[in-house]
Amino acid sequence: MDFDPVMLARFQFAFTIMFHYLFPPLTIGLGVLLVFMEANYLATKNPLYEAMTKFWVKIFGLVFAMGVATGIVMEFQFGTNWASYSRYVGDVFGSVLAAEGIFAFFLESGFLAILLFGWDKVGPKMHFFATVMVALGSIFSAIWIIVAVSWMQTPAGFHIVMTDVGPRAELTDWLAVLFNPSSVVRLLHTLVGAFILGAFFVMSISAYYLLKGRHLEFARRSFRIALVMGTACSLLQLPLGHWSAHVVSVYQPAKLAAMEGLFETKPYAALTLFGIPNVEERRVDYEIAVPGMLSALVHFDPSVPVQGLDQVPREDWAPVGVTFQSYHMMVALGFFFIGVTLLASFLWWRGMLFQQRWLLWIFVFAVVGPYIANQTGWVTAEVGRQPWIVWGLMRTAEGVSRTVSAGEIIASLVMFGSIYALLFALFIYVLDRKIRGGPEPMGAHDLEGTTPDSLLDAASRRGKRKRHMLDEEREDL
Repeated sequence: MDFDPVMLARFQFAFTIMFHYLFPPLTIGLGVLLVFMEANYLATKNPLYEAMTKFWVKIFGLVFAMGVATGIVMEFQFGTNWASYSRYVGDVFGSVLAAEGIFAFFLESGFLAILLFGWDKVGPKMHFFATVMVALGSIFSAIWIIVAVSWMQTPAGFHIVMTDVGPRAELTDWLAVLFNPSSVVRLLHTLVGAFILGAFFVMSISAYYLLKGRHLEFARRSFRIALVMGTACSLLQLPLGHWSAHVVSVYQPAKLAAMEGLFETKPYAALTLFGIPNVEERRVDYEIAVPGMLSALVHFDPSVPVQGLDQVPREDWAPVGVTFQSYHMMVALGFFFIGVTLLASFLWWRGMLFQQRWLLWIFVFAVVGPYIANQTGWVTAEVGRQPWIVWGLMRTAEGVSRTVSAGEIIASLVMFGSIYALLFALFIYVLDRKIRGGPEPMGAHDLEGTTPDSLLDAASRRGKRKRHMLDEEREDL
């Protein structure tokens, strides 16, 4: 059986980046929450917030390590599987990645040691400063990566020069690259998605503790802090998502047509809520749609036509089915986040939140939603860009290395898959141990200002310090 090296190289990069992308958004979201938690400790001197910050810092450190380990592989692929692409865009893409290393990674990793190990070695204000720097470092890292990805979608600030090995994109305007037409909205959309993931992750573990009757006050306060951020960011994502789709309609109308399953250019274009694209018949089967809404959202006038795939050469169509379904899955999950966080906020306001066990169970498993939303958002952006690796300039098939065989890609894919499986198993094992262990117990001198629940919680934790008692607790669970 003959395998297409282009498809294998695409699959390998998709696999490695989707696995890697399990971790950076969580790092970004947790980093911001850590800043809020530690700020509460500095403002109130309540030791519960210190224990809270220390616990989530341990989770943050684990996720950060996984993000670094899984991210290295992607950069090597630019030189192995995608050498032609790297040669074409190296002047632009390389400078952006270099900026990420200089301005983001070193900032983040430079203060990480203080964040993880500096509790007893630096003062509270210095440790808080390190927490802020690590959070900013993770955000700055996202900035440069998103700029690079956005440039591939809406290239700007360059010109094409001819070399002995073919055309090459040469940087002419750094600011135009940095602020290319889709970079700002794509960055905001991505960061808010990461904040939502961090919030739901904290709410998931906190809800688990509440349902099991463990670390009650810790769990309540962690849940409330995460709920505030989760609700605000879920609501904010709605206008950001609309802005992002509007930018796509202006600069990548063929992608928007694939996202919406719009095969025919027409006024009063409907906004499809559900359906199954039928590419052969050029229609959407089982469609549920709002008439005229797509034209209204794109042009603010339902009578203005929206470009369909009929205006695009067939060879330039993106895979419509994958693009359509991933986009609609992301949107549906976004509305779910809005609904469940608003419901939880209302119950909190009524003083009934933590009595609703059914809702807490929903939050335990709802953390899967932001993971899927982040992944399907990436799939929408990248699959919807096909067949272009740089929109309108270079096709994906032209970017693959000419000397790499299908067999070599398969061998490396099997190796990466095996390593990633082991890494993920180790990650789940260590994460489970940290969650079962819970926050550190607070000493008696730290209990002033806490509630009766937290007093009982701390006393219970102090009574389980011995190894055999911890083993018994694990067996009970």
